[in-house]
Amino acid sequence: DLSAAKRKFADSLNEFKFRCIGDAETDDEICIAKSLQEFATVLRNLEDERMRMIENASEVLITPLEKFRKEQIGAAKDAKKKYDKETEKYCGVLEKHLNLSSKKKESQLQEADSQVDLVRQHFYEVSLEYVFKVQEVQERKMFEFVEPLLAFLQGLFTFYHHGYELAKDFSDFKTELTISIQNTRNRFEGTRSEVESLMKKMKENPHEHKNISPYTMEGYLYVQEKRHFGTSWVKHYCTYQRESKRITMVPFDQKSGGKGGEDEAVILKSCTRRKTDSIEKRFCFDVEAVDRPGVITMQALSEEDRRLWMEAMDGREPVYNSNKDNQSEGTAQLDNIGFSIIKKCIHAVETRGINEQGLYRIVGVNSRVQKLLSILM
Repeated sequence: DLSAAKRKFADSLNEFKFRCIGDAETDDEICIAKSLQEFATVLRNLEDERMRMIENASEVLITPLEKFRKEQIGAAKDAKKKYDKETEKYCGVLEKHLNLSSKKKESQLQEADSQVDLVRQHFYEVSLEYVFKVQEVQERKMFEFVEPLLAFLQGLFTFYHHGYELAKDFSDFKTELTISIQNTRNRFEGTRSEVESLMKKMKENPHEHKNISPYTMEGYLYVQEKRHFGTSWVKHYCTYQRESKRITMVPFDQKSGGKGGEDEAVILKSCTRRKTDSIEKRFCFDVEAVDRPGVITMQALSEEDRRLWMEAMDGREPVYNSNKDNQSEGTAQLDNIGFSIIKKCIHAVETRGINEQGLYRIVGVNSRVQKLLSILM
């Protein structure tokens, strides 16, 4: 039913809302967004007069929108597929890289790090291209979607007998909308050039362009979780605010496409870098929380990433035992107290151990040995 279809179309236009890019809308964007409600009103009025559908609707409306769908939205979908493919590849390489043992040769580790950096750089470039294409489609919708609708309405006026008065009433807004569309189109060219320039700068110096975020530090970390038969490393998206010392951990499952469990938040007590020889994984650090017992062991994505996390959390280096760490395996050093105990033991054995069973001649009474040691200590 043509009448029902037209009314449904008018309702859809009336309910359609443009998403604004940025904090505030310009006058032109407000005008363009308002135009859909104006179009809906005109369509309802024309349906009340039982006007007939224009014959060239396909040329002025369907073809441009179909072209926009194929050329712009289609390109954005292709960019999305490429981004998803590179994301899966990067995450796979990264997980494989993070599972490398710290006991491997330094040359092997450096080669693995270089390979990850190359994959990360390519993923970074593909991500920027995808964001750029989405930005372009969003901007183009403001004129390439509305402009065909305006032409469609203009055609309706010429074919309806009672459309003259409606067109006359509509003419003022049409003029304002045409100017807004042209202004938006003109701004689009300038904005597109700026975005291309920014994208080029971000590719050249990625570390100089960081997102503005309310968090002191945020990103992916692998958190060690204890299981019934050992431990496992679970990927989390973590955030940290220095003012409140609040750490938030959200489990993230790459295969399912996002969040994989309940959020957990703790208050930071201390952060300490993990000794390299104390754990098989690389880039690890320990976190103690005020409101949670035990130590939370986390693995960063790289040495630089660990440094940034520890810097944000005011982390410290591990405390080394100089005597223990400097001595070779199988050797030991005695201090003054140790020498004193040894001398007392020798004296006790010389004076009484030869004749006392269980200390020297026949070892069989452990309680006597322990009692003697406790006296000497």
